[in-house]
Amino acid sequence: MFCNQCEQVSNGTSCTKIGVCGKQSDVAELQDLLIHSLKGLSLFAMEGRQKGIVDDEVNDFMMKGLFSTLTNVNFETERFIALISRSVELREKLKKKVAAAGGKVDFNVDAATFIPAKEIESLVAQGQAVSLDHSNVDPDINSLHQTVLYGLKGVAAYADHARILGQQDDAVYEYAQKALSAMLNTSLTLQDWIALTLKCGEINLKAMELLDTANTGTYGNPVPTVVPLGVKAGKAILVSGHDLYDLAEILKQTEGKGINVYTHGEMLPTHGYPELKKHAHFYGHFGTAWQNQHKEFAEFPGAIVMTTNCLQKPRDSYKDNVFTRSLVGWPGIAHIENTDFTPAIKRALELPGFPEDIEGKTVMTGFARNAVLGVADKVIDGVKGGAIRHFFLVAGCDGAKPGRNYYTEFVEKVPQDCVVLTLACGKFRFFDKDLGNIGGIPRLLDVGQCNDAYSAIQIAVALSKAFGVGVNELPLSMVLSWYEQKAVGILLTLLYLGIKDIRLGPTLPAFITPNVLNFLVETFNIKPITTPDEDLAAILNKDAIPA
Repeated sequence: MFCNQCEQVSNGTSCTKIGVCGKQSDVAELQDLLIHSLKGLSLFAMEGRQKGIVDDEVNDFMMKGLFSTLTNVNFETERFIALISRSVELREKLKKKVAAAGGKVDFNVDAATFIPAKEIESLVAQGQAVSLDHSNVDPDINSLHQTVLYGLKGVAAYADHARILGQQDDAVYEYAQKALSAMLNTSLTLQDWIALTLKCGEINLKAMELLDTANTGTYGNPVPTVVPLGVKAGKAILVSGHDLYDLAEILKQTEGKGINVYTHGEMLPTHGYPELKKHAHFYGHFGTAWQNQHKEFAEFPGAIVMTTNCLQKPRDSYKDNVFTRSLVGWPGIAHIENTDFTPAIKRALELPGFPEDIEGKTVMTGFARNAVLGVADKVIDGVKGGAIRHFFLVAGCDGAKPGRNYYTEFVEKVPQDCVVLTLACGKFRFFDKDLGNIGGIPRLLDVGQCNDAYSAIQIAVALSKAFGVGVNELPLSMVLSWYEQKAVGILLTLLYLGIKDIRLGPTLPAFITPNVLNFLVETFNIKPITTPDEDLAAILNKDAIPA
């Protein structure tokens, strides 16, 4: 196998025997073969578009197929075999439509013609033959090829969530098909790939906007909300992942059953949505980030539902309590095919639950753009009056690799006249710290999930307009951590918007070559993190906006 798509790759280069995430080599090869099949499908999708053929079934399948290969989503060989088969079936179906419309169908590339093998060993061999480390193109082009692919997986995750709630835009599908088919075109230049890379950032912004519209349009705009970290006596269900629709269904289906619903990981911000928080049995948050689930899931005395990515290999001590949903899968773990959560509810009622109330800390969430911009006058006055010196967006993915304590220490050392905005699971390095407030404005503002980077961007844009300066001239610095491919998509969005001086860690992506890194440094002044003291000193030398 060859997999270098996440931050925790083996030896900082790639996983070649088994994934650090727990992915077996046969699953990795099948994922590569699925991507290969999607490239072939994209050739016919793009040709179909030239003839006025836009296939919604193909569009939906491609997003789900890409999302399935994102880190910590699906680990089941049988489901990948089915996805590959379906991809080729859709390819042949679309090929006939294109031919009937007079379009080109004789593409001389394997992705457009291959037939999946019937035996698993042969399928794995087919996947190995198209693995990314077998590219013979220029290493810098290959680097951008991989960057686009990984960013596209992030786009697909956001687009799939948005589509579930009725929001979509054909521009997202068209770009995905254009980018995937471009990966079969060996004549593209480095400049072509740079353009495709930045376009991925633009499309990811669109996908995040669609998801923001879907979430807020369905469940209301998040409001500042106090979330308990303790527990309540009674039966319990823990919901992890990212999907608001699944959580809403669980809340509806557990109504009146004596079950308290808790969030885990990136579901914490869901407590701020009015249509979700109205449920009295939606109690609090249990645990921290995804990489701690082995300990935290073992301690949870109820059923656990994984709605999206971030699944680790379930341990024997709690595997019978875990249920996967949608694209998530692990061999031997019960899977809920639709939104009937009866199996998880039944299991929650069988398990003991919490024997007594346990008080704990509380945290605040719900500081999405509407909430922050609702006090924009106080923020602006605070900056102009000197009460607020600087804003830091300390955000991104958490992970188990050493070095991430940097983000805890960084936030602890941020001066008292500065405000920290955060989002995604990276917040769990410091989410429960009491940083106080400035003029009634909390110094720690949880903007939301990873996709809520859209909210953070809108806050920055609104502030730049209010001060009459560009975003890069604001007293705002971004200190980001990354782990998986949604973070790649968000980074590409920031680059597309021309945002500079981003600090990135804990390590730089293994798929970025020295030349591509130099381009990013020279064009966008991206910097690897160093130490909190050094980075804070360098950042705070930046000129503030005059009063």
